[in-house]
Amino acid sequence: MMTTPWLLLSFAVPLLGFYVPISCPHSKRCQRALLSNNDVSLYCNASGAQWYYYFLQDGTNWSIHPLSVSNIEAMSEGSILIRSPLPSQSGLYSCRDQKDIQVVQYEIDFQDISTLHITHRDLGQKPLQNETLSLGSKEIIFTRWEPWQDCNRCGEPGEHKRLGYCYIQEPLGNSVPCLLYLGNARLWSSRMRPEMQIEACHVQCETSNTKNITFDIAFDNFELSEESGSAWLTCFLGSIYRPIIWEANSKSLTWQGQLSGQDLSTVLDPATGGRRLQVFRPAIYKCFVHQELVARFNPRPHREKARQQRETGEAWKGKTSYSLLKGLKLLLVGTMLSLLGMLLKLFCPSRSKRRKQVLLVK
Repeated sequence: MMTTPWLLLSFAVPLLGFYVPISCPHSKRCQRALLSNNDVSLYCNASGAQWYYYFLQDGTNWSIHPLSVSNIEAMSEGSILIRSPLPSQSGLYSCRDQKDIQVVQYEIDFQDISTLHITHRDLGQKPLQNETLSLGSKEIIFTRWEPWQDCNRCGEPGEHKRLGYCYIQEPLGNSVPCLLYLGNARLWSSRMRPEMQIEACHVQCETSNTKNITFDIAFDNFELSEESGSAWLTCFLGSIYRPIIWEANSKSLTWQGQLSGQDLSTVLDPATGGRRLQVFRPAIYKCFVHQELVARFNPRPHREKARQQRETGEAWKGKTSYSLLKGLKLLLVGTMLSLLGMLLKLFCPSRSKRRKQVLLVK
């Protein structure tokens, strides 16, 4: 039977997923590049807020109520949450108050995570190079890098990452996220993609008097898939925007191991920055976010497969026992025959000796 804290926490888990909060000064327009398939919230502190949106790729007029879109939810104080945004949802998001006065406007480029270019410095892998986009003005396509995230471990070797977004620089020096610059122009280049770069790091652990609240939840009620022989584990507080690390039986899983092809037993999902992990064998898996343990997993083999393995083991054990018993019987028979032979030799003299003894008597 579940305990009360576990029940309460199980109801809260769907709400604990991390999303990057985006805010903008009042009465301003803010321009941001983000990643598709990773949750984001747009802040609007207005009573009775009304949202309008304009998706660039559709080229449609302004539409009211983005909440009619299935992956957009209302939040407190007028903000909205966009779950797993699509690249096609890049565009303008305007928040207006009850008097129909614009409070804030966001220009968002949700760059396609499926085209993410990943490199590891310690493997000598290079990021994308600048390219010229010929639109008549010799625009430059380049990557604008965000700061390095915190190291995902302390007191021992770890890794950290930084995200980079596709930007286009105009001859006059202005830089705009790629899709926002192109609008609904049907232009595509293999250089127009986001990036993630990783490198090794080593930092000392900080001592703090404040006790951090750690979610240590054991999800062990699932099995490896019978078809693929694997399972996907999700670190529910993790995000591509946050430092994450996985451990398997106390051994850290690194991007360097995956990108170098050395670690083939697990797969860190690039689209989530390692928030999801594909595993192929049972073990104790732990997920740490900002160096805090948030969950542990203990996947089991598929029941049918486990049953077959158990039956195979029992059959092998039965065969082994039968073979061992048969061998012991043969050994026992052989030993008894040897003893009998020795007794016969001891108590029954040979015929030649008996003949000699008879001749001597005569």
